[in-house]
Amino acid sequence: MEKVLLHACCAVCSGYPIDRIRLDGYEPVLYFFNPNIFPPEEFTRRLEELRKYAEKVQAELIVEKQDASKWYEFISGLENEPERGKRCERCFEYRMIHTAVKAYKLGYKYFTTTLTVSPHKQSQVIFKAAQEAAKRFDLVFLEYDFKKNDGFLKTMQIAKQEGFYRQNYCGCEFSMV
Repeated sequence: MEKVLLHACCAVCSGYPIDRIRLDGYEPVLYFFNPNIFPPEEFTRRLEELRKYAEKVQAELIVEKQDASKWYEFISGLENEPERGKRCERCFEYRMIHTAVKAYKLGYKYFTTTLTVSPHKQSQVIFKAAQEAAKRFDLVFLEYDFKKNDGFLKTMQIAKQEGFYRQNYCGCEFSMV
């Protein structure tokens, strides 16, 4: 099976996408690059949940070195934007660029992201950022809108079955409720 670099934000959002990608004949390699996640305890909790799940479903997991200061610099001036606003667009752009770079360095042709499983995220905005990143490196971004066809429900069922910790905000300090 050809490998797909799957940007993963957390275990909760990864359940169904891993299954879906495998059904399509690809092998997902999970890529944890989320310098936006705040506070550090939240970051660690999400990473550890994903690490355990990756081991259970026998999926390779790559954890990228995180530099939150560069992320803050990238979204600078957009801190007061509402959720789903320009800050989120920049955040998606940042993470998709880094995912494309990693895919390129690993020699993978394909990448995608679990971010589209959330009903709180606009898939077209994510697709735009990812397609632009893919063009830079002559890669293919697989446009999976994982929330479609009950994908969000399926990923929530997996999360419940696995007993995953389920966060109540996207991840950055500006989205905390």
